[in-house]
Amino acid sequence: MESVLLTPWGDGDFWLLERKNEPAMTAHLGGPEPAEKLADRQQRYEALSAREPAAGRMFRVSADGAGVGSVGFWEREWRGEPVYEAGWGILPEFQGRGLAVAALAELLAYVRRHGTRDTVHAFPGTDHPASNAVCRRAGFECLGEVDFEYPPGVPHPSYDWIYRIRPGKHG
Repeated sequence: MESVLLTPWGDGDFWLLERKNEPAMTAHLGGPEPAEKLADRQQRYEALSAREPAAGRMFRVSADGAGVGSVGFWEREWRGEPVYEAGWGILPEFQGRGLAVAALAELLAYVRRHGTRDTVHAFPGTDHPASNAVCRRAGFECLGEVDFEYPPGVPHPSYDWIYRIRPGKHG
């Protein structure tokens, strides 16, 4: 597995958000977003990374000095429990090198140090074998299939993957 560097999302990372908005990167996420939604997303990512560490973070993922994608976590309620949700995206030209797994492992280490919630969930679509493989390789446990809304209001068949930050908690 290659090593990665996680850097909190900043105002200079909008180019990466634009790259992640390309059709190849959004096929499993409802398609590209219009420019105004991207600008809103940039503001949300910057604001999240300016909050206290336990609230969540978005990170730029770098490998060999190049920006290769993003990874992040944020607070949410899931089935009546306070949990974290994680998400990631590695640019197409850098995929297949283990960078998503490495980034997710670094993210989970950050959550162990700073987080206050017991579990991290990820919800890749059932039609997205690569993201499901990332969850498996990063040590998540699959809890089964769920209808997860993404984008909000659009049910999407997904798998509910869980990573227990504090073993023994069910989340």
